[in-house]
This record gives sequence, structure tokens and C-alpha cells, in this order.
Amino acid sequence: MQGLRSMVHKGLSLCVSGFVGASILCGCSAGSPTSSANATPENPMILDLAHGLSETHTVHIAMTEFAKEVENKTGGRIRIKIFPNGQLGSEDENMEQLQAGVIAMTKVSAPGLATFTEEYNVFGLPYIFESTEDFYEVMDSQGMRDFFLSTGDDGYVTLTYYTSGARSFYTKDKPIRTPEDLKGLKIRVQNMKSQTDMMKYLGGTPVAMSYGEVFTSLQTGIIDGTENNETALTTGKHGEICKYYSVDQHAMIPDVLIMSDKVWSQITPEDQQLILEAAHESTDSHKIMWDQAIEEAVKEAEETMGVTFVYDVDKEAFRQATTPMVEEYSAQYPGVAKLLEVIEQARKEK
Repeated sequence: MQGLRSMVHKGLSLCVSGFVGASILCGCSAGSPTSSANATPENPMILDLAHGLSETHTVHIAMTEFAKEVENKTGGRIRIKIFPNGQLGSEDENMEQLQAGVIAMTKVSAPGLATFTEEYNVFGLPYIFESTEDFYEVMDSQGMRDFFLSTGDDGYVTLTYYTSGARSFYTKDKPIRTPEDLKGLKIRVQNMKSQTDMMKYLGGTPVAMSYGEVFTSLQTGIIDGTENNETALTTGKHGEICKYYSVDQHAMIPDVLIMSDKVWSQITPEDQQLILEAAHESTDSHKIMWDQAIEEAVKEAEETMGVTFVYDVDKEAFRQATTPMVEEYSAQYPGVAKLLEVIEQARKEK
């Protein structure tokens, strides 16, 4: 794998220097057509998709279905080659490769795109969505889909999203029912400004670290708790240490499937529509897989790990504590206020 990464990084350097062929520069596999208009079943346009998830992850499975449907819908003229497990580097490295034209597509956590498009800060803010149903209705709205395709000037377009559930707090030895319960606790958050800011508004002490460090940090007492969806209790084994999962559902942070705008512009409008149909269908399939994964995780955490799920959480208190934060981001980033308007309009139209 190291050798493959070296090849990719070498390709990235050459790409930036302008010394590689056009097929690499458009994110297509070497030798394949650089435009879908010239693609045939015998000589297809092959698009490389890299991501860091395992092959058992529900999002990877959904993207595999997406790839199959693109091939089916285009009669084999467009095919997608997936590189999972971080074969081509980290999420940040994959984004660099997409921007440079080394790969065509990747999967990123939505707030990670805020570096390129400030509207994406919205997805890291607390209590933007009222419920899972509200989240799906807004994310599937025409207004949101139009926004997803509006970022070509930033080097990419978003084809679809995949839910990663609602994030809640879980701790080793005390339930979190109100923001006051977080005071004095060191809580791991993702390395995002919005997540660090949220903890400050809620009164806890934010500790930004990678997901891979969480289990050991909980064991050793570096942190008192963390926040994530229910599957982290089982897949990450966090339920072996944290015995209270408090369902405050403070954030719903989706993953998004993005494509280089350079590649998107080389796909005919008819083929673009087929790709979008396949992407949206994969999102619908993923919703079902995700619901099953959550149900199984809750059952396993309760029955085999002894985790108590706390549902009598004062969500309104959390929402009120973080409302000033949302207002601050709206004032600081005009794009945030703009996308919040899209979200509100979607609610009015449902």
C-alpha cells in the first residue's frame, strides 16, 4: 500500500507540474476517454473514486451500488473504480488529488468542504436539523440538490450525501441531560472549529483528536467522554468504557460524495443526469442500511456492553445554549446565512 501511495503522490506532483497526460489530469484511469461523449462499452470512461472507509462500512457499500448503477444506466460507457481503505491516502490527501485531477471522486465529511465553500460550515453547526425526518426531507430537497451542484468554481460538485446519523454525548460514569452536566468534563470532538466552538458554548472542555485515539484516551482518562453516533459504541468498542449514551442529538453531519468539476464538465448533460440518478438511489439504499446498523448497535451496546441509553435529555436547553453560536457563524460567514435560508425554504415547501 505504501508503494501505491508513493505512486499516487508522485502522480500528484507530476500532475501539478503539468507533465502527465490528459487522462490523468481529468481524474480518469490512464488510457480511458476523457469525455463521456467519446466513451463506448468497449472503451469506457473510467473514473477513479478514493476514500478512507473499510469495505464493510455502509457508505462504501452504498458507493459500490452507485458504481454498479452508473455502469448499468450508461450501458457500460462509464465505469467507476473504487479505492477504499485509504489506499490512495487520507481524506485530505484525496481532496488534494481531486483538486489536482489525479482522481475523479472522493467521499468527505461535509464540514471539511468549508475550506473551499463557506456554506459547508452549516453542516458542522448544532441543531440545524429538527429530527432525522427533517434532515432527510431537507437534504433531498431540490434546493439542496441545486446547492450541491453550484460549487463548480470551487473545483468540485457534490453528487449526493450519505447520513452518518445523529451525534450525541456519551461518557464513562455519568449521564448528560443538560449542558450543566458537561461542565468540568473533557470531551473529545472532531478536529473542526465548529465542534470546538460548540463545546465551549455548552460549558465542556473540548479535546480535538482523531477517532483512532479515542479508545485509549478514554481508558487512560485523557478524556471523560466523547460524542458520536451509536455505531461508535460497538465498532469502536467505546461501549466497553462509556456506560451512558445520552441522546441529545446535537448534530447531524453527513458524508458527501463529490466529483471534480473538471471531470463533471467532460460528462454530457444526459450522462450527468444518469449519474445523479444513480447517486440519489444509492443514498436511498444507504438510509435503510444505516437504520439497520443503528438498531443493531443499540441492541449490542445494551445487551452485551451494559450501556444505558438516556432519552430524558433536555434538548431545548442544548439548543438554546448553542443558538448564539449559529447566529455568530451566520454573521461571520454570509454563505452560512445563505444556506440556512435554503434549508428554511425546503421546510416551507415540504
